[in-house]
Amino acid sequence: MPSLDMDTCNVVSWDVLPYAEALDRQLQVVRALRPQDCRDAVLMLLEHNPVVTLGRGAKAEHLRVPGEELARRGVEVHQSNRGGDVTYHGPGQIVGYPILRLPPGRRDVHRYLRSLEAVIIRVVAAYGIEARREPGLTGVWVPEGKVAAIGVAFTRWVAYHGFALNVATDMSAFDLIVPCGIRDRPVVSMEKVLGWAPRRAEVEERIVEEFAREFGFRRVRRCESFDALPSHLR
Repeated sequence: MPSLDMDTCNVVSWDVLPYAEALDRQLQVVRALRPQDCRDAVLMLLEHNPVVTLGRGAKAEHLRVPGEELARRGVEVHQSNRGGDVTYHGPGQIVGYPILRLPPGRRDVHRYLRSLEAVIIRVVAAYGIEARREPGLTGVWVPEGKVAAIGVAFTRWVAYHGFALNVATDMSAFDLIVPCGIRDRPVVSMEKVLGWAPRRAEVEERIVEEFAREFGFRRVRRCESFDALPSHLR
């Protein structure tokens, strides 16, 4: 698949960032990108504290426990404007939020989703995990189950939200929901498949490498903080 021929991928990483704050940061970049023809992008990589997010297609019955019980367990619940149903984020996951403007000729939501899937498929392949797409479904799958969820949103062809890769996640947390509204497919982590947990920093580096490769970035810039992003991106 031809690349987007992008310029600079600006990467910002957090150990842990609350879901609401991460969304605010994304929207700040979206507002900066909307009025301009820009081939720079931001890739936010982070972990969330336990949180259940409800996408635009979420159904109430896909929450298996009441909101009060989730709160008692220390799990936040947030309505989200991303596509998809209900999902869980928590420790041991790498959540990636790419914010970029799709150029004319590549303004195809399904094609963008397939590109994000390709990134994750190649990342886990580096660990000997044979992952694939499932026809009619979004995300990345291995024989044992779904290893990564993907849900995105667009405004004036600026993409945001993104993916969650289960690296060493507590899989019992997914019992709180019907993940992505799919009842008959389990969710799995890289640790579960491999029998050991890859280092987060190493997996993040592979994500950055494969993301830059997939979208044809000429360069990658590591930013020490969100405020270190170039001014035209915030």
